[in-house]
Parts: sequence; structure tokens; C-alpha cells
Amino acid sequence: MFTDSNPYFSVPHPFTAYLSAWPQNQPLPSEIALRSMQSLGIQLLSEVKELEANCLLQLRHLDNEAKAVVDFLKLQSRKVDLVLQHVLEKETQEGDKFQGCQFGGSSIRLISASPLPLGTQYKTTLFIHDELVAILCFAKVVASNPDTRVQNDGDPTTEQYFIDLEFSQILESDIEQLVKASLNVQQKQLKLRKLTRDGNQ
Repeated sequence: MFTDSNPYFSVPHPFTAYLSAWPQNQPLPSEIALRSMQSLGIQLLSEVKELEANCLLQLRHLDNEAKAVVDFLKLQSRKVDLVLQHVLEKETQEGDKFQGCQFGGSSIRLISASPLPLGTQYKTTLFIHDELVAILCFAKVVASNPDTRVQNDGDPTTEQYFIDLEFSQILESDIEQLVKASLNVQQKQLKLRKLTRDGNQ
């Protein structure tokens, strides 16, 4: 569990989350128990991504002639990831579905039609489709604030809330996935800004 309140930065990016309230009188699961709670799809995707990362790290030490092999293996690994993502999307998900708008290695922000009680622990499943990330973790509500932006249609019934949750139990390998994904998203956003800026000049 974390001791630092926010050891990682977060980036704005859409994703999907499923939340199930965890009983207050029940302790959070251990790392071993958390692993056993993962669906088959999440387990497979996590294992594949871990193997890919290790293999690609070793291949980087090869000379330039191996670049074509590395590129081909990256393509193959992406195909496997996409198939696993499809399998995951077909699984029945537990809990209430939320749209996420920001994530990082230590926390997430969700959009909700109503506030969530502060301090409540949730069993949380995250799907960051563009980055092929799917993880199961536990997260605690630390803020539940109304969205102060003006609603497009001016209808007060469309009021929404920003819900901030900090991870309270999450696997180290999943933190690494989230950190890597947030860096990838940030890099893509910076490239897009540069292209937009160059195009306007």
C-alpha cells in the first residue's frame, strides 16, 4: 500500500471503470488474494504484457540489423493484446460502470451522476482501451466534487461529479502498467499539441 499521498503524476484520458463497494468491516485482500480475484482475461493480459516487456528489453541490446525482428515481434504482440482485449470485453463485469477521465500510477478520476461517500473502499476494474491495459485493484474515495464547468445544454439535471480515488491495494506490476501507459498518453498528447501548433503557424 502507498505511504506517499501522490507519488505519481496523472494524465487526462478516457477509460472505463467498474466499481463494487467493499464491506467496511472486511479487510482489504492481500497481494496473493488480489491475484486470485483477477478474471482469466486480466490474468492472461497481465502475463502476456509482462513477458513482452522482458523480451523487448533483452532485444534492445541487439545490433541495428535486429530492428526488423523487433518491429515484427512488436506487431505480433499487439495482435495478441488486441485478441485478449476482445476476450476481456466479452467478460461480464462486476459492479457499476463509470467513465474515467484521468489516471496515473497512484490514483484515478471518474465522472459520476452523483457523489460517492468519502473513505469508501471499492473493488475496481480498470480498462484503458487505447493502451491495452486491464487491471483489478482496490481504491478509496478521497474527493467527490461537483463539476463546476458550465453544462452545454444548461440543464441542471445533467449535473455531474468528479470522483477522485487513490489506490489502496494494487499489484506492483499493475502500477508499472499504469505509469507506462500514462507516459505513453502524455507523449502522444505532446506530439499532437506540437503538430497543432506547427499547423497553425
